[in-house]
Amino acid sequence: MRRAAILVVDDDERLRRTLGVLVRSLGHEDLTAIDVATAEATLKEREVDLVISDLRMPGGSGLDLLDVVLHRSPQTPVIILTAYGTVETAVQAMQKGAVDYLLKPFDAREMEVRIERALALQRYRTENEYLREEIDAHGPVDELIGVSKAIRRVFELVQQVAPTKTSVLISGETGTGKELVARAIHRRSPRQEHLLVPVNLAAVPLELLETELFGHVRGAFTGAVSERTGKFELAHGGTLFLDEIGDASPSVQSRLLRVLQESELRRVGDGRVRRVDVRVVAATHRDLAAEVRGGRFRADLYYRLHVLTVRAPSLRERSEDVPLLVAHILRRLSARERPAATRITREALEILGGHSWPGNVRELEAALERAVHALGPGGTLAVESLEEGILAPDFPLVREHADNLRGRTRELEVELIRSALARANGNRTRAARSLGLSRQGLWKKIRRLSRDAAAAESRAVAALDPTAPADDARPESP
Repeated sequence: MRRAAILVVDDDERLRRTLGVLVRSLGHEDLTAIDVATAEATLKEREVDLVISDLRMPGGSGLDLLDVVLHRSPQTPVIILTAYGTVETAVQAMQKGAVDYLLKPFDAREMEVRIERALALQRYRTENEYLREEIDAHGPVDELIGVSKAIRRVFELVQQVAPTKTSVLISGETGTGKELVARAIHRRSPRQEHLLVPVNLAAVPLELLETELFGHVRGAFTGAVSERTGKFELAHGGTLFLDEIGDASPSVQSRLLRVLQESELRRVGDGRVRRVDVRVVAATHRDLAAEVRGGRFRADLYYRLHVLTVRAPSLRERSEDVPLLVAHILRRLSARERPAATRITREALEILGGHSWPGNVRELEAALERAVHALGPGGTLAVESLEEGILAPDFPLVREHADNLRGRTRELEVELIRSALARANGNRTRAARSLGLSRQGLWKKIRRLSRDAAAAESRAVAALDPTAPADDARPESP
């Protein structure tokens, strides 16, 4: 268990010293106060993990202090001590919110057990509050979904890296589900009973990023009116997911390296060292090796993070997973808001499968949500509900064969199909007729052209990224 701050409140100096020795022997920090007013001043200045208070004191009782703690920090547990133990006072203290009640004189071993139990409860409360905020903000946790060879390769790598203790780097385009890969690793690791705490380094303002990660003490900077626990401490015992690690500033990179090397940190403005036990999983859409060569990313931090690597494939590389993803997203939309479309026509599904999705799964989800809202409650999602940009195929033009006949022919086919669909306002039947093809023939040609582009892109990626799947590991034609 991490080092905790424990506040002992009692007017008996000898008891305060005794409890202070016991608290320090358990590896925690002891704070003391002689009355309610002094204790309240301490609670205003800094964060406390547990309060142990006498019931009867001059200038206010332990029950008065309990009210103060519940008002200022409802997650902080309170243990009440008294030499006047009656059933009535015990019941009253517990009803008001005390987590435990102990008679004086007490046995040292019994007090140790009560302290550790109360700290475990405090961490449980903190983690539950965090998880509720995560669910409110992001919805229920999703699993990786798919049957393609590309996604099956990810499943295999997750199974391999999850049981280890080392850092993991997840690479991949924006929207490919890198956080889902991180959650899959965490849930299959020995740390699954503790939190996975995600931090998007690109979304937090630079001036706030260090305090977000490492926390701060009261007075560390203007506006720091109280202590704050950083994400590293919150993830103690669990996993910290650092998304967009390539956007970290040099200062943050330096501090991250120290935590990874020493398993310790200092809150902003604090001289005290705090030990943390955290596994770091990082993700980026950037080429970190190129960032290192360009002097924008620390080489020593890169090698610390790059011990094990998982590449999240783009949706273009796993187009056969689109029907499964569409079904899952529609079910979730229906459950989250109101009765929504839970059915989709075959033609609409074919169009979604043929789109290149430069924004990957995230773009697919946003497109379906807009289509469902446009459709209204219930009903079936048809071609007419889809946006214009999806109706016209967006072929990725990888110019691997730009100077040979095959490459030039492919580019010409793409432009002819785009023009035909534009003239037909996205109607594939009319577009196919104008091209002298059947509707099914047009669909097959679109799928072939999309696969050719994805294959060329995969070869280009493999040349830069040795962890990318080889051509023989790519999905077969449906």
